[in-house]
Amino acid sequence: MKAIILAAGPGSRLGKYTKEIPKALVEINGKSLVERQISLFKKNNIDEIYVVRGDKKEKFSLHNVKFIDDNNYQNHEQLGSLIAAKHKITGDVIISFSDIIFEERILHQFLSSNSDISIAVDRNWQKSYEERLDNPIELAGKVMIENNKIIKLSENLALNAEKSTICEFLGIVKLSTLGSKIFLSKYNELEKNHVGKFNDAVSFQMAKLTDILEELIKSQIFIEPIFIQGKWCEVDTPKDLERAKKLFLNS
Repeated sequence: MKAIILAAGPGSRLGKYTKEIPKALVEINGKSLVERQISLFKKNNIDEIYVVRGDKKEKFSLHNVKFIDDNNYQNHEQLGSLIAAKHKITGDVIISFSDIIFEERILHQFLSSNSDISIAVDRNWQKSYEERLDNPIELAGKVMIENNKIIKLSENLALNAEKSTICEFLGIVKLSTLGSKIFLSKYNELEKNHVGKFNDAVSFQMAKLTDILEELIKSQIFIEPIFIQGKWCEVDTPKDLERAKKLFLNS
């Protein structure tokens, strides 16, 4: 199994913390966000690790990983950064956002999935937004689930949907060998044929990862929701950073 960590973004909402370094290198209690993920992956025998870098890429000096440069990161979103590593989306792959920190047991849950495509979701996510007053809940990557089946992924989902559970997408995807082929086939089809607005994105070029996952759902491709149990945190603002330091004080 390999891992692709998306670390191209500048993290401008973190202000002074990303003035000199990219967002992925911001430290949580002495260890950077991306180093924490790399350590977890290696501890769990995921040794082939690729970091997609863009903003301030010269600042990365990590060992035992390979870098893929996204030199066009300013002109697209997460999906564009992932496609910079398109040639590595083969076999069993974990794709993760670099700006999240999570416990090892969440990774264990994820690795136990036998589905071709699975994503990590949090059903208790809304409570965290009570502390994230500078991070609007409306911008969360929401996942609608009915009977353990993902129905829709979108930032624009109503929070009080009847008969459905609304979760938050953590930013971790697992693909099997077949899942990688399905994912790339859908991407190639869309790249060739899609015109205009693309789900939540203004265009296919500006698509986030959730936008193409939503397209897979529309195509009747099963994506397993992994309901995580354990601590995790997205680091997008200075308040998120302080929260992460408290949440992971002893780890």
